[in-house]
Amino acid sequence: MKLNNLALIALVIAVTFTSCSNDDDSTAVVPLGAYENGILISHEGSFSGGVGTVSYVSNDFTTIEHDIFSNVNSRSLGTVAQSMAFNGDFAYIIINVSNQIEVVNRYTFESIATINTGVINPRYMTISNGKGYVTAWGDYSDTTDDALLVVDLGTNTILDTIATSYLPEEIIAVNNKVYVATGIYGNGNKVDVFNSATDELVDSITVGNSPNSLQLDSNNDLWVLSSENLIEINTNSNIINKTVTFDSSISSPSKLNFDSGNLYLYAGGSVYKMDETATDFPTIPEFTDVSFYDMSVRNGLLYGLDAGDFSTNGTLKVFDLTTNTEMEVITVGVIPGEVYFN
Repeated sequence: MKLNNLALIALVIAVTFTSCSNDDDSTAVVPLGAYENGILISHEGSFSGGVGTVSYVSNDFTTIEHDIFSNVNSRSLGTVAQSMAFNGDFAYIIINVSNQIEVVNRYTFESIATINTGVINPRYMTISNGKGYVTAWGDYSDTTDDALLVVDLGTNTILDTIATSYLPEEIIAVNNKVYVATGIYGNGNKVDVFNSATDELVDSITVGNSPNSLQLDSNNDLWVLSSENLIEINTNSNIINKTVTFDSSISSPSKLNFDSGNLYLYAGGSVYKMDETATDFPTIPEFTDVSFYDMSVRNGLLYGLDAGDFSTNGTLKVFDLTTNTEMEVITVGVIPGEVYFN
């Protein structure tokens, strides 16, 4: 009888322990929001009175939702959604023509703040030392107001405005430094370097004409793409490591990307791939006969954005870089400009 009672007690304890263990193991992962685990596409919108939008595409490409900001907040973003940046749970949408930065929760897209004081013609943004840095053209006809805006991410206000060498475009942060490509439309040839601890200009590196894209490689060195060459800069010393010159067959190179040891760029309807250790630019492209307004490369996939006629919906085309084959073609919004991974 005592043995039976002991057996019964042991059974109850075992069942209770198993039940508790299962409860612990099956703790549900709460989604951060409807727009987690996918890509976000910013759209400039048509130039004839159109508004900028953002679309969401799930990682498996089965769920697509357009104009998610308006869907969530019941108002439009403004004119020309130029680019986006991320910091923690926040996304910063740069609205160029409307002269503002819209701050949202990156997973729910609920509006948090609108930064519009001291913002004129904003372009691109990065984060360094707990601050935001936004390139801004100011008044295009006035070359003295080209600037880097410093943003207080706690109060969502502009802390400072720092002059740049010329019209500032793409921007990237590494090693407590902020690198700004200055130049466009055939003018400008500098990358300005700012110390993000002091917000001071510490260097201005001469590169090729009209630098348009910046990427960090596997060594955290900076690659700068211009109309005439690719330049690798040591981000510890700001010294140029290497210059790779293009021949006359490379037309209007742009949209530099880096993935798994390789640099990718778009030129003249083709996509080229170059190993980061190479000293010569390849003569044979990976793809031909494509039309990309922008492209992004990540984890062996290329996401190409085709703006079409620039007045109706564009397309997202996804390519597998292992086989160089097209995987997906998805209709998106008007003038899709950038792909972001969420």
